[in-house]
Amino acid sequence: MSRYARSEREALADLMSTLGPEAPTINEGWTTRDLAAHLVLRERRPDAAAGIALTPLNGYAERVRREIAAGDWAELLDQVRQPPVWSPVSNPLTDELANTLEFFIHHEDVRRAQAGWQPRELPAGLDRALWRRGAMLARLALRRFPAQLLVQAPGHGETTAGRGGEPLRLVAAPGELALFLSGRQRVARVQLDGSPGLTERLRGANLGF
Repeated sequence: MSRYARSEREALADLMSTLGPEAPTINEGWTTRDLAAHLVLRERRPDAAAGIALTPLNGYAERVRREIAAGDWAELLDQVRQPPVWSPVSNPLTDELANTLEFFIHHEDVRRAQAGWQPRELPAGLDRALWRRGAMLARLALRRFPAQLLVQAPGHGETTAGRGGEPLRLVAAPGELALFLSGRQRVARVQLDGSPGLTERLRGANLGF
C-alpha cells in the first residue's frame, strides 16, 4: 500500500534541507524555519495545536511555534521527518488520513515559492487520495460562498458546493483544487467559469484553514 503522507513528508524535509532555514514559502511572513516549527507543533505539542484552528488559542499556539522555531535547524528537520508514534495526527493509524493533504500542501508551499517552479506530475494514487479529501474540503471551504458551485476534477469526479445563487464552475487537477481550496488561490492553476465579478471574488476569498 502506498504511503503518500510519508513520501510527501520526506520530500518536504529534503527540500527544506536543501534550501535552508530562511527560504521563502507562500505562507505570508513564513520562512522554511517557520513552516517546520508549525509542523512540529502540530504533531508534538497537542496543548498548543488546538490554537491552529481555534481563534481564542491562536496567541498561545503562536508563542509556542516561535519557541520551537528558535531551536536548532537540523533538529527541527529531524522532528519533521520522524514524528512521535504517540502523536494524535501522525501515529500509524492516523498518519495517511491526517497527513496526506497536510504534507502535500506544505510541500507545495515551499516548492511554489521558489523561482521557476512547475506543477508536478503526481502518481495516480496520490491524485485519487487528494480528490477524496478535496471533495470534502470543497463542501466545507465553499459552504458560505454566494454561488452554486460545481467543482470538477476531470477523470476523478465532481461535487457541488456553495450556498446557492449564480452558477460558477471550478475545474482543476486534484492537487490544484486542494491548493486553491486551502487558500492558495494565487499559486493554484485552475479554470474558473462564471461571471468576472464572481470569479474574482472567489480568487480573493479567505478559504484558508
